[in-house]
Amino acid sequence: MATELEGLRWWETRQAMLQGLVTQSPVTLTIYGPGARLLWANASSVQELGGDLAASLGRSMTELFPGDVLTTEHLASAEDFVQQILETGEPVIDVHFRGRAPADPRREHVWSSSYFRLLDGRGEPVGVCEQSIDVTDHYRAQQRLALLAEAGARIGATLDLSVTAAELAKIVVPQYADAVLVDVAAEVLEGEEPKPVTAWDLVRVADSDGEPSRVGEQVAYATGSSQAESLAGGRATADAVVAPTRLYVPLIVRGTPLGLVTFVRGEDSEPFGDDDRAVAEELASRTAVCMDNARRYRRERTAAFMLQRSLLPRSLPELSAVEAASRYLPADSHLGAGGDWFDVIPLSGARVGLVVGDVVGHGLGAAATMGRLRAMVRTLAELDLAPDELLARLNDQVGKDASDQKVQGSEGSGAVGATCVYGVYDPASRTSTWAAAGHPSPAVVQPHGPVSFLRLPPGPPLGVGRLPYEGAEVTLAAGSLVVLFTDGLVEARGQGIDVGLGRLAAVLGEQRGSSSDLLCAQIVAELVPDHVRDDAALLVVRTRALDARQVAAWELPSDPALVARARSMAAEQLVRWGLDDLAFTTELVVSELVTNAIRHASGPIGLRLIRDRSLICEVSDSQHTSPHARYAGNDEEGGRGLFMVAQLTEHWGTRYMPTGKTIWAEQALPVP
Repeated sequence: MATELEGLRWWETRQAMLQGLVTQSPVTLTIYGPGARLLWANASSVQELGGDLAASLGRSMTELFPGDVLTTEHLASAEDFVQQILETGEPVIDVHFRGRAPADPRREHVWSSSYFRLLDGRGEPVGVCEQSIDVTDHYRAQQRLALLAEAGARIGATLDLSVTAAELAKIVVPQYADAVLVDVAAEVLEGEEPKPVTAWDLVRVADSDGEPSRVGEQVAYATGSSQAESLAGGRATADAVVAPTRLYVPLIVRGTPLGLVTFVRGEDSEPFGDDDRAVAEELASRTAVCMDNARRYRRERTAAFMLQRSLLPRSLPELSAVEAASRYLPADSHLGAGGDWFDVIPLSGARVGLVVGDVVGHGLGAAATMGRLRAMVRTLAELDLAPDELLARLNDQVGKDASDQKVQGSEGSGAVGATCVYGVYDPASRTSTWAAAGHPSPAVVQPHGPVSFLRLPPGPPLGVGRLPYEGAEVTLAAGSLVVLFTDGLVEARGQGIDVGLGRLAAVLGEQRGSSSDLLCAQIVAELVPDHVRDDAALLVVRTRALDARQVAAWELPSDPALVARARSMAAEQLVRWGLDDLAFTTELVVSELVTNAIRHASGPIGLRLIRDRSLICEVSDSQHTSPHARYAGNDEEGGRGLFMVAQLTEHWGTRYMPTGKTIWAEQALPVP
């Protein structure tokens, strides 16, 4: 009797346990029959069904829980899925569904479900039992971590503020929000330092709400609005009027707001919760840092461009030697300002120096180096150095600068890798001399001749060695075209340099009769029609020649008795030119320079007068000794000649040639 009583108690306990499992377990238990139609559900499952079991019985799984199977290893149809388990008897463990429960249609849930076949007493299949656990919170935590990881990898990949805002919108829509609006202070877009932002001083930079046309427009929020409160308080604020389906989060850097991000969820979506707010603040924080980096880069890039523009010639001088035009094309990429430059330098004797150069690299360092190189070239050119000697001295100076930077431990603005081509054209003799330091040779088009490229002796780029530079002399008839350029022009389309040189030659051949300025425009239109991968400089000159009536030249023997004759010939020439007012000064200059040449040199002496935009007097001899002006003492009989020349003329100097030197002096022409 005791044994039977114990068995009854065990049975009652077992039944109570089963009843509690069925009615009180947080795990949902559901039984589906053929066609995946509901046959039975425990209390937890009934609660998810909306509390009405009678209305749910007989309905299919798809009707009750519309959603997508997250794992794709099973049949897509719920009916086929249940039928497969009924037929095979193989259980399926941990299938993840995402969908909306009838009891909570606004919130999307994720369930982890397992399925087992049920058999009756005869071993026949009668249905499939589904055991499900709501893993929504865990799943969302994983999704938030994945979202933040993706944001860290993608936001700020480019140093463009607008692109950064667009990347934020692409990442959060639609898995986190249905739409995103990003507004940034106007001064931040210009690269300026962030200041306290007002709600009416913003610009829309990203809009995923179907209105991309608003990007770039000014945005103003009313005082007292949720947006204004968010900016003023520096914290995330939900919409206070309607359900929190809009979340306003300021973009804050170093305690200062740069702008505002608005996260939007539709009316059918779940409102933002505390966890969502934390994610939004983290996204906004990362975006703000990247935007500030983009702002800093824009400021530096703008400063580099301004520096570069200020260091390039604002206009080219009007000269008798050449008709010149130029173009500078900044790169379209994020690299910033480059180091390409050009210059047209007036020289003594109505000559002109032509130069184009390229500093490797971009940014402030390249722009600063370009300015230093251009200044050094102008300084050396005004010393009347030959092109090969000028490049040699320029190379020495660049090497010293690089060494000084290494000693000081700075990386700075070294010019290692800079290239340059420099030439001097003389309109009186129509000759030109050229030298190159690792730079493409200029193109030349003689009147009625073919297009060609100068064959210059190769020279190393500046700052990479101490190999000698060699010059080459080329005679250029009046009306010849000379085109100097950097490699950014002929490599603009990303093709080989030979292709670009061929296109340049074709344009020059077809448009050779155009003016220098029009030819510049045509070259740019043909070689750089759209984007410039690297900055490019272009200098086009058409040579001119001095008329024979503008130059008077004599060769004199080294005889002191001929000094008076030299003065007389110079005075007679000035009368023919109608420059009688300059006769007295010119006679003094000729007398002093010829006397010095006779006294300190040997061989014949050359005297040349040039009437250009000024009056130029030149005396040449075969010696390379350099005279200098000095103050003579009271008891000295000589030593005042060059000092007097310097006082009477605007400029004077010495230039050297392989055969000797030339001392020149320049006077301004009388005002008509």
